[in-house]
Order: sequence, then structure tokens, then C-alpha cells
Amino acid sequence: MLAPKQHAASEQLDAVDAALAWHDGDALATIETLLQDCGHLRSQLAVANSFLSRGITRGWVPKPERDAKSR
Repeated sequence: MLAPKQHAASEQLDAVDAALAWHDGDALATIETLLQDCGHLRSQLAVANSFLSRGITRGWVPKPERDAKSR
């Protein structure tokens, strides 16, 4: 059985391989698609954020950027 950290790294590599395979190994096309997906998700987050009240989330607000320590 893989340790949790190794398992997560293995899943990430599987996801990278799958994304590259989807684009027939073209790394630039893969990156372009992932950046477009990221932009779409950021816009969806902005829309969702505009409809959330601070009362529902008890003061929590989503951040479009990750914390430096979570990278």
C-alpha cells in the first residue's frame, strides 16, 4: 500500500498522463486547455461569490489564488 503522500503524487502523475494523452502528447495544447479551464473556473467562482452572503458562509470567502504554502 502506498503512503498517502506517494498515493497523491501517483494520482497527480496519472492525471498529467491522462491530460497529455487527451491531446495526443501535445504539451502546449494541454497547457492551453488547462489555462482555459482555470480561467473558466475563476469566472464561475466570481459569479458564485457574488451570490453568496457572508451570513451563509459565516465570514468565509473563496479566494481565487492558492496560498503559497499549499503549492
